[in-house]
Amino acid sequence: MTRDGLRLLLEATPGFACAGTFDSVEAALAAAGGAPEVVLLDIHLPGMPGSVGVRPLKEKWPQAQLIMHTVFEEDEKVFESLCHGAVGYVLKRTPPARLLEAIREAREGGAPMSPEIARKVVALFRRVAPKPSGDEGLAPQEVRVLAQLAQGASYQDAADALHVSINTIRGYIRNIYQKLHVSTRSEAVSKALRAGLV
Repeated sequence: MTRDGLRLLLEATPGFACAGTFDSVEAALAAAGGAPEVVLLDIHLPGMPGSVGVRPLKEKWPQAQLIMHTVFEEDEKVFESLCHGAVGYVLKRTPPARLLEAIREAREGGAPMSPEIARKVVALFRRVAPKPSGDEGLAPQEVRVLAQLAQGASYQDAADALHVSINTIRGYIRNIYQKLHVSTRSEAVSKALRAGLV
């Protein structure tokens, strides 16, 4: 029922299309056809758990952005999913409009997360973070941008919170990537949290 509901939502929304639905990771891995741009993946599936299936699905569809979409908030599964390559983690109680926004955000390079999950991720990384090693040469405003990203904010949300344009945020993010020697938002947030920068 959940899969059918999501398929209907996507097919009824301009700019979205459903490339396929599967009842297990194994079924998705065996499927033929083109690669999706975004994959919504549940954790508790028959056979291989979704949190483990992230990695083989990324190998099958390297360009796809994987979002965990589940009712569960267990710390271990959140951490496992993100470590295996998921870019976001959205709870099933997320309203349809926000879910569509999360899909669009992931496709555009963002890391959508329900607020409850964003707080868990920050707490998880802080628990395993080493002592701070300095600011890595980041300017104060770049640290503030990183803090916004660590809380799960979209680029537009960060721009609104810091009272700057979205293009300014993109410029800060390019500088952050260069200074932290990373190439994705998830890597930047992970490195910043481990280093105690945010």
